[in-house]
Amino acid sequence: MGTPRESRTDQAAEVVDRLEEAYPDSTISLRYSNRLELLIAVILSAQCTDERVNTETEHLFETYDGPEDYANAPQDELAEELNSITYYNNKAKYIRSACQTIVEEHDGEVPDTMDELTDLSGVGRKTANVVLQHGHDVVEGIVVDTHVQRLSRRLGLTEEEYPEPIEQELMELVPEGYWQQFTHLCIDHGRATCTARNPDCDDCVLADICPSEKGDSEIDLASGEPW
Repeated sequence: MGTPRESRTDQAAEVVDRLEEAYPDSTISLRYSNRLELLIAVILSAQCTDERVNTETEHLFETYDGPEDYANAPQDELAEELNSITYYNNKAKYIRSACQTIVEEHDGEVPDTMDELTDLSGVGRKTANVVLQHGHDVVEGIVVDTHVQRLSRRLGLTEEEYPEPIEQELMELVPEGYWQQFTHLCIDHGRATCTARNPDCDDCVLADICPSEKGDSEIDLASGEPW
């Protein structure tokens, strides 16, 4: 039986407070200068580190200027530009197709609604949330990446396994004013301390309120397996 919602709401608020203190400058780590660059960077970041994406987009954004350039780029040429990115062939196809749609249906502008964004190739709810939040200052939900997924389960905020139901549950627990920041705090803490394979529970600011802390339980809630 899960933890009562009221207790999980209090837990979520305490998590935000402590992580804000630990990571006062937490923000998005992808580099971009406009909405299209943000969209492309987020598409490229799927199953790839932000550091790698930033390295590759530095020259990519100098080579291509605007959605027409990407839409008209030969598939092989664009894929070659991205060949150090995971799944670069597929991502090149997504970017070309998304930019074609942006040119043909949105007057060359990155759309600003969830439905229109998720209609673009390679764009799911997570990517759309990032673009809305950081490109349009529209916060409709919580971005659930692998760090948010892992931490929210380990912390007992949810027992859901997949991003969309996790997002819906977190939206009921995390104060709406913190929906955007919650993701960045989880990412920073997930990288620094609560890593996937070897979480540093001895040096964790959440250890005393975490049901998965090693001293209390040896089970990793993200995988159901011992750490």
